[in-house]
Amino acid sequence: MFNVIFKRGLATEVKAAAPRLKTFKIYRWSPDTPAEKPRLQEYKVDLNQCGPMVLDALIKIKNEQDPTLTFRRSCREGICGSCAMNIGGRNTLACLCRIDQNENKQTKIYPLPHMYIVRDLVPDLTHFYKQYKSIQPYLQREKVPEDGKENLQSIADRKKLDGLYECILCACCSTSCPSYWWNQEQYLGPAVLMQAYRWLIDSRDEASGIRKQMLQNSMSLYRCHTIMNCTRTCPKGLNPGRAIAEIKKALAMD
Repeated sequence: MFNVIFKRGLATEVKAAAPRLKTFKIYRWSPDTPAEKPRLQEYKVDLNQCGPMVLDALIKIKNEQDPTLTFRRSCREGICGSCAMNIGGRNTLACLCRIDQNENKQTKIYPLPHMYIVRDLVPDLTHFYKQYKSIQPYLQREKVPEDGKENLQSIADRKKLDGLYECILCACCSTSCPSYWWNQEQYLGPAVLMQAYRWLIDSRDEASGIRKQMLQNSMSLYRCHTIMNCTRTCPKGLNPGRAIAEIKKALAMD
């Protein structure tokens, strides 16, 4: 195979680089054939013809090899959280995860662990979002500013929200937590608890008493055993473990 390079008006042929084939083993399961067990399907991608991220490889496979491969993706910038999956044994975002350039090393890709699967790499996040809704993640006040404008907040109080509001609810942390695997029907999990803390410490919110009362039981919060998988795996570099510890401290001091 040859490529044509144009230089100073002259066309010259140069030999293309040899293909660098990388093997990806991807989890496959379809609800259309529920009797068939999940399997790993193997694909080979030429790294010379692919972008640097795992999401680039997945899109290339879907476009050029197998249009039935199913996964979520949207922003490609680590903002939406849609492409959360387990890559090489770690929960992360495919759009932020660089492809290991070692062609001799296979990359295995699974959906987020311990979740019901809709299809292939798409987990069912219905329960996760219901838990998020249950913490009432919105500002609650009895009075609004008389001038009808925004609720003011000091610079110091606003700074307390740093490291919390950036959560994109990708569920990487919650699905890496063994406590969540075992008790997800009642335990809220790291992502939702971090958002609960974000509203608990917001100086503009007036529902802290109700918020604490909602968490004051044996399951919603206290199933956390400080394993810290959540903090290690967060693709945004946040610290859900610390947020959970701060909630426990706040409840203990009431």
